[in-house]
Amino acid sequence: MQIHADPITINCRKVLAGLELIGAPYELVHVDYFKGEQKGEPYMAINPNASVPAMVDGDLVLWESNAILQYAADLMGNAACYPTDLRQRADINRWLLWESSSWFPSCYVYLVENCVKPLLGGQPDASVLETNAAQFHKLADILEKRLDGRRWIVGDGPTIADIALAAPMHLHGWQRLPLNEHPHLRRWLTESVEQLPSWQKTWVGEGFTTQKQ
Repeated sequence: MQIHADPITINCRKVLAGLELIGAPYELVHVDYFKGEQKGEPYMAINPNASVPAMVDGDLVLWESNAILQYAADLMGNAACYPTDLRQRADINRWLLWESSSWFPSCYVYLVENCVKPLLGGQPDASVLETNAAQFHKLADILEKRLDGRRWIVGDGPTIADIALAAPMHLHGWQRLPLNEHPHLRRWLTESVEQLPSWQKTWVGEGFTTQKQ
C-alpha cells in the first residue's frame, strides 16, 4: 500500500496516524504540499482533485482520507478500529461524514488564519475568526456532549472516528482553538488521543515540523 502524502497536513496526518492505529503497513511517497507538488503531474494522474493524500494498492487508487481508513481497517480485518457491528459502524460512519463536511472546515479556519498566514508573512484576519467562532463552538459543543462520560467517541477503545475527529485539531495550540470552553473535548484530545502511540509516532509541531527538538 502506497500513501502519497505530506505528513504535515491535516488529512495526511489523519491517514498516517490511522494506519498506525490499524496496524496497516504502508510505503510513504512524499508529496510536498507547500511546493504545490499535489497540483502537478504525475500526482494528478493519481488524484485529479490535486489534494493529498491518495492511496495506491495494486490497481486500486483511492482518495478521500476517511475512505482510505475504512478500506485499510477492513483490509487488515481490524474490527477494533472499525467495528463490523452494524450499529457501531453506522455510528463511526456518521462521525467520519460529519468530520469531513462540518468539523474540518471550521477547524481549518483557525489553521489558515493563525498558522499558515503568519508563516507566509501575513496576519490573521480577526473578522474571519470572529465570523467562524459561533459555528466552531456549535460543533465543538456537539462533541462536548458526546464525550461527557466517555473516553472514546465510539465504544471502549480508539477507532478511526477518534483519529478523524482529532486530526483537524492536531495543532490546536498553534491554531489557538478555543478549547477551554469545552473541557470534555479538550480532555479527550489531550489525555486520550494524544497519548496514543500512533498519534505520537506521526507528531507534527508548530511551524509544520515533524522533528521534535
